[in-house]
Amino acid sequence: MEEADIKVLLVDDHEMVRIGLAAVLGTEDGIEVVGEASNGMEGIRLAQEYRPDVVLMDLVMEGMDGIETTKKLLQEHPDCKVIVLTSFLDDEKMYPVLEAGAFSYLLKTSRASEIAQAIRSAAKGQSVLESQVASKLMNRFRQPKPAAAPHEELTDREMEVLKLIASGKSNQEVADELFIGIKTVKFHVTNVLAKLGVEDRTQAAIYAFKHGLVQ
Repeated sequence: MEEADIKVLLVDDHEMVRIGLAAVLGTEDGIEVVGEASNGMEGIRLAQEYRPDVVLMDLVMEGMDGIETTKKLLQEHPDCKVIVLTSFLDDEKMYPVLEAGAFSYLLKTSRASEIAQAIRSAAKGQSVLESQVASKLMNRFRQPKPAAAPHEELTDREMEVLKLIASGKSNQEVADELFIGIKTVKFHVTNVLAKLGVEDRTQAAIYAFKHGLVQ
């Protein structure tokens, strides 16, 4: 039994690009271009109509761009594989569309055979990334994450205690307001001071105001 052709939908606002892609892919065995969309909204509508296996998605389009189109299309058709085909490699477009669920990322300078192979690979669940994209991603993950601010280490209860301290309440008043024992309050205060790296309640209050934790 022969395998069914891979159904491909083209989404690009440049007519000549769509014509060229359709012509090239039309000569490839096992690939069928089922539709062409000139904008994001039309792409979502045609995806609903044709149920493509793979969508070749432009990034920069009038109205709904490729990032938003990818996000909405995959919400409705999570099994579809979106291959970004673009001229852009800037971080502001590349990372958001990958986070939106794009499966592969190619440049429009790619050879026809590379695009066809990426379509076949996507249909098999294999992602293909332009070499420069892969390098950018690797470099991004290699970068150390910024250290969390000290107050981000506080538990919800410790944050409540800090805010009450900053408002000038005593340990007994904190205990009364939170319906906990005075010993428990002292325990939380000790933890708050240690986590913030401050020596006393006054410094803790100053920290809270400085970082906008209280008004």
